[in-house]
Amino acid sequence: MIDQITVFLENDTGRLAALCRVLGDAGISMHALTVADTAQYGVVRIIADTPAQACEVLGARGFRASLTKVFAVEVPDHAGGLARLLAAFDEAGINVEYAYCFAVAGGKAIDILRIDDHEEAEKVIASAGFSVAGPEALYA
Repeated sequence: MIDQITVFLENDTGRLAALCRVLGDAGISMHALTVADTAQYGVVRIIADTPAQACEVLGARGFRASLTKVFAVEVPDHAGGLARLLAAFDEAGINVEYAYCFAVAGGKAIDILRIDDHEEAEKVIASAGFSVAGPEALYA
């Protein structure tokens, strides 16, 4: 499992740019970023090269940031690759709270998954023939 930075962000002009500027000024690289929004706020999820430092820097600059444990699963980057992984969770009766993905070199994608039952999820991932990417594969 890896650490994801989760930030609750006011839905105001310039707030996302300010968040990215804070990380950039601190020399922190983002590998993935996703934003889910409502009328008043957004939930920003980030995979960065130094998640603990990113969380600390954001907190010091007034952002509400926390670390969340997520799975980073290597999935073939072709049609149906993700569907096969999600079908394995469905067959095992495991709920995926949220997911997002990004492509990497070598014909692969990394699928970020938030799942509460960590032990059972690891078993399903392995039995379905997928690999979990650890911090060494995603962080600096």
